[in-house]
Amino acid sequence: MSLVAAGRVGVGARKIVLGVTLGAVLLSSGCASFDDRASSKFTAEPTWQDADQGTSTPKAPPSAAKRPDLPCVDPDPLVVVSCLDTTGGIVALPDGTALVAERTTGRILKVVATDSGVPPAPVEVAKLDVDPTGDGGITALTLSPSFGEDGLIYAYITTASDNRVVRINTEGGGDPKPILTGIPKGATGNRGSIDFHTPDRMLVLTGDAGNPSAASDVSSLAGKLLGINSPAPGATADVMVSGIGVAGGVCSDHKDTIWITDRTATEDRLQRVGPDGVAQTAWTWPDHPGVAGCAAATDAVAISLTNQKALALASADKDTHAVTAAPSLIAQDKYGRLDGATIGGDGMIWVATVNKPDGNPNQYDDRVVRIPINDGKGGGTRD
Repeated sequence: MSLVAAGRVGVGARKIVLGVTLGAVLLSSGCASFDDRASSKFTAEPTWQDADQGTSTPKAPPSAAKRPDLPCVDPDPLVVVSCLDTTGGIVALPDGTALVAERTTGRILKVVATDSGVPPAPVEVAKLDVDPTGDGGITALTLSPSFGEDGLIYAYITTASDNRVVRINTEGGGDPKPILTGIPKGATGNRGSIDFHTPDRMLVLTGDAGNPSAASDVSSLAGKLLGINSPAPGATADVMVSGIGVAGGVCSDHKDTIWITDRTATEDRLQRVGPDGVAQTAWTWPDHPGVAGCAAATDAVAISLTNQKALALASADKDTHAVTAAPSLIAQDKYGRLDGATIGGDGMIWVATVNKPDGNPNQYDDRVVRIPINDGKGGGTRD
């Protein structure tokens, strides 16, 4: 099955903007607890859109049409697919579908949303040989900036010897091509994240491999935000940011802002890397909500929370880019532990759950879910 949609799909085609007004909740210190009592409600409908396509508002959320009572068919119309193995990264495709990885099996699946009836079965487009021990396996996906022509996707994986970035040809087949190898591997801290900032610049967020001192070691690729120019087999990387703990996610607005999330011993963090290359802490959570994958808009970012079981929406000042209001929580306790996040062609945030093996899974886990953000609440149930 071809994954290539008609026409060119570049990084610019994935630009998005957010129009949202949050109530004023100001930081009084360098960190803030993620407390629902401090989060503000949306006073205007937030609009995530594809700027190049000129969409002004997201599509309407799915109707509440009843689905058949069948095994692995979640009755919630916001659920795209059910009964996956624990997931490890999700990325939206230009045709309105998405690719999702299963962390422990190494499978990459194409999934299609439907509002009613039996959801289409996921289609396997690739299967990678990975080491899933600890938090390893396949943990992130991103598309080639010229995916419409080359059908290439990139994955962050754990092998028997290291963590690495590989490239997969979804059209021509063949073995994955190693792009960046030798990222340290440990019993924990193997999770990574990848995204493109510009068509020629890949971002790679690496975990500390269970060794916090490696994150400050300039000779180590562990615990870093790395940049790769024109990623190809045998590429080298430059260090952009050091001191990363357990990697959460990296996401770019494909203009001038990069967001990164990570988990340290003292707090979970959201950091912003501006055009000057300097990383500034935008928000911290001493209560460790489990920051994970993210999806960036202009001056805003959506963050999956694993321990808090919610999607957080943080808005930045359009002039200073500072996050001064507590992020809003949506879909909390609806779908369990969230990990990957991507902005779908329908204007919703598509997230992937990680309730297996230790997150109290129900009969439908693990799942890919669409979360509408135009009501500040999100939908669905968690049985």
